[in-house]
Amino acid sequence: MSRVTANLLLLFAGAVWGMGFVAQSTAMEKIGPWSYNGLRFLIGGLALLPLVRMEVLRAAAPLSGRQWRGYVAIGLFLFAGSILQQIGIVHTSVTNAGFLTGLYVVLTPLLALALFRNRPHPVILMAAPMAFAGIVLTGGGHLGPLSGGDMLVMAGAVFWALQILFIGRFAPGSGRPFALSATQFLVAAALSFVGALVLEDTGLSEIAAAAAEILYAGLVSVALGFTVQVLAQQHTTGPQAAVMLSSETLFAGLFGALILGERLGPVALAGCGLIFAAMLLVEVGPAAWQARRRSGN
Repeated sequence: MSRVTANLLLLFAGAVWGMGFVAQSTAMEKIGPWSYNGLRFLIGGLALLPLVRMEVLRAAAPLSGRQWRGYVAIGLFLFAGSILQQIGIVHTSVTNAGFLTGLYVVLTPLLALALFRNRPHPVILMAAPMAFAGIVLTGGGHLGPLSGGDMLVMAGAVFWALQILFIGRFAPGSGRPFALSATQFLVAAALSFVGALVLEDTGLSEIAAAAAEILYAGLVSVALGFTVQVLAQQHTTGPQAAVMLSSETLFAGLFGALILGERLGPVALAGCGLIFAAMLLVEVGPAAWQARRRSGN
């Protein structure tokens, strides 16, 4: 798979998650965050089991202990990022939650440098802040007073960045993208159900009321979106992936307008333009940078 194809797949994942953000926000009116997370990740994990079996039958060797530990760690990051975001949405505005989650765009290259001594490409150092500025503008260009919910969403952004980085470490060359995806989903589901049992009293009526959102999130946002992310990140870097995945905010605004009747003002449209420019920079910037260096200009 070429880097261009990988980035297009990440763009597709961003579109899937942008649509999922609409379902995510409406689901919180019907069911608790722990139950919602547990059900959507369980559905996503179970949906991939036939593909995992195919991988096992074709694999030349079983997964190593290091790979299993990495896959479980990715599941822990996925769980922490998603539950902090989900609880945060209950206690803050959708606008604040949307662009505070987008902090992962800036955090991903910083954590890559701090944890793995991976110096981001100069183009990423320009594109990441540009994408985050676009996310802020898409959210209206202002942030209300920080609440406890905002702090939870900001903490979640750290774990989203870690999830992206560790997929970039364990997906390339493994030949087991479906095993990685299913493992992270089932780990996140198990931990979410523990929280649901302790903190929530969810009955069949609540599950039935949120069934449409749960099924979309489980089959599309989780099984499809996150698995596409894993497949694509075998062929691009974590910081590059973070910028492309920031298109989630752009698509959330688009689907919010189409489905919920929301309207994007001039500031928000300018933000969409910045996100799009950042994605173009990630796509064409590295080649242009190398060409300029070779020419000595």
